[in-house]
Amino acid sequence: MQIEAKITDKGQVTIPIKVRKALGVKKGDRLVFEQSGAEMIVRPMNSKSRFAACQGVGTPGLGKGRDAVINAIREMRYPQ
Repeated sequence: MQIEAKITDKGQVTIPIKVRKALGVKKGDRLVFEQSGAEMIVRPMNSKSRFAACQGVGTPGLGKGRDAVINAIREMRYPQ
């Protein structure tokens, strides 16, 4: 695929839709630019942790986040 894009006077580029679809990016996503010799490689930045899919595994009934963990510990220590 070879697609051209124009750089504005502010250094901004509109990424053509075919390129956005090929990269799997959408509004708000971030890109990484890596130089490899004379070439520049553009790739999407991983916005999610690779462990996000495992969040909550093994803790049924426990909510997400620090507050949920603290509340669960308090309930274990001080049952009502």
